[in-house]
Amino acid sequence: MPSMAKPRNDPSDVLKQIVTSSSDTDYVDQLIPSLREASYSNKTSRLLGVLSEFAAGREAEIERQCNTNHQEFVNSVNQLLRIREGTVNLTNEILDLNQSIQSSTEKLVDQKKALVESRGVRQNINEANQALQDCLEVLRLANQVQELLDKKQYYAALRALDELQSVHLRNVSHYKLSEIIQQSVPETQKKIANEVMKDLNTWLFRIREICQYLGELSFYHTDLRKQRQKERAEKTPYLNQFKLNSAIELVADESEEYDLLKNDDLEIDFTPLLEALHIHRSLDMMDTFKADYATNRKGQRDLILAESVTLMEEDLSSLHNMLENVAASPSWRERP
Repeated sequence: MPSMAKPRNDPSDVLKQIVTSSSDTDYVDQLIPSLREASYSNKTSRLLGVLSEFAAGREAEIERQCNTNHQEFVNSVNQLLRIREGTVNLTNEILDLNQSIQSSTEKLVDQKKALVESRGVRQNINEANQALQDCLEVLRLANQVQELLDKKQYYAALRALDELQSVHLRNVSHYKLSEIIQQSVPETQKKIANEVMKDLNTWLFRIREICQYLGELSFYHTDLRKQRQKERAEKTPYLNQFKLNSAIELVADESEEYDLLKNDDLEIDFTPLLEALHIHRSLDMMDTFKADYATNRKGQRDLILAESVTLMEEDLSSLHNMLENVAASPSWRERP
């Protein structure tokens, strides 16, 4: 049997229409006519009751839903609180770490500055050490020059002085030491020249002392050569036409050659003369050397020729001595 149709203005239908409204506008459009119709039909109290029951049911359902999910909600809230607490702690740790990184960065910057400064200081120390070594080398060579002079090794001293001037002084040219030593170089060169001339004059004086003996040897061996030439001429009359010191005589007497300057009786060392000659040539002072040498030789010539010679007496020893000195001396016009 079909059910009885509900009246059009039944509060249940009105509530259903209101609940199923698709939007707020439809809800208002449904509510206002229903209220007006309920008011006209004196069903306002019933409509309010239905709405109250619906509201109470909804509240009960909401409360039931809340009671059902309350524990999960509480757990979720607690978990969120813990997450929030962890987030706060993590944020604090991040802030602390950031502060630590900033402090470390500042320390690193300070250390880098200190490293750069230390490298600069180290570079300055290395440069100062190198400059000190160069200066010490200059002083060592300067002392070596003086030591060689004291040992009378004049050419070695001149070589050391040249090395000092041309090589080592350039490495310290921006120091006062270089200027001082550079100014002393000409004086040192002059000192070397003077010292070598002193030794040469001493050597010439000693040569002067042995000149007479050297002359005696010269006359003696000249007499021997004459005797040998005479004996050869007696055996071969053809040789009578050749005089002493002729080419034929020199060749014939070659086996009997005698070195007056280096023999068993006498040996003259020409090192002082050759050293003085070489040093003055190296110093470009040959004109000065030639003039001094010529003056010295002229002085020796004057000493020899100043001796009085008497030809009227039977004793010709004075003449003999002078001739021996002349024979032992080089040509007065000889130059190095």
